[in-house]
Amino acid sequence: MYVLGLTGSIAMGKSWGASCFRRLNIPVHDSDACVHKLLGAGGQAVERVLAAFPGVENSQGGVDRYKLSASVFGHDSALDLLEYLLHPLVRDAQFQFLAQNARAQTPIVVLDIPLLFETRAQNRVDGVVVMTAPADLQYVRALARPNMTLDKLHAIMRRQMPDPLKRLGADFVIQTGQSKLCSFLQIQKVVKSVQQKTGKVWGPGWAHVGK
Repeated sequence: MYVLGLTGSIAMGKSWGASCFRRLNIPVHDSDACVHKLLGAGGQAVERVLAAFPGVENSQGGVDRYKLSASVFGHDSALDLLEYLLHPLVRDAQFQFLAQNARAQTPIVVLDIPLLFETRAQNRVDGVVVMTAPADLQYVRALARPNMTLDKLHAIMRRQMPDPLKRLGADFVIQTGQSKLCSFLQIQKVVKSVQQKTGKVWGPGWAHVGK
């Protein structure tokens, strides 16, 4: 099983990249979706997050992500604590995803990891796909998001590896500054290039690699 890691800085087209892989029948584990589940009502992370960040509970008994974002915004120590609470649970979910696909003898899978390089997850994948776009387009896309401000965008970007460094560490770079079809065709080429390769990272000790 060949494990691809999919990443990219904010507003670089990573979500579109994940949807392209799914259209090509490649299973994708979405770390952001996993966090949503962990923080939802009955989620595995709810109790520990509410204990660390009082007052961020929503009416359904889960974590209000907007309240949580407001409580950690601009506080690196709070963000570090939040990542400390969430990342091991996300990694456990990734392990289960990989194990399930290994049993099914799936040839290629994708781990969609926003902070792939920042968490050294590149050591737990066979190849890295980085989504990228021109910086001016990145700003336009990001600032069009609900509740996004320039200050918030800059705070997010400060905690992310700069795009040029991500591209240097990539095995495959997907340009998203043109049409969606253009980036889809690039991803199609990635799949074709790895479909005959043998993955090396998956195994019982996967979750501990790179720690």
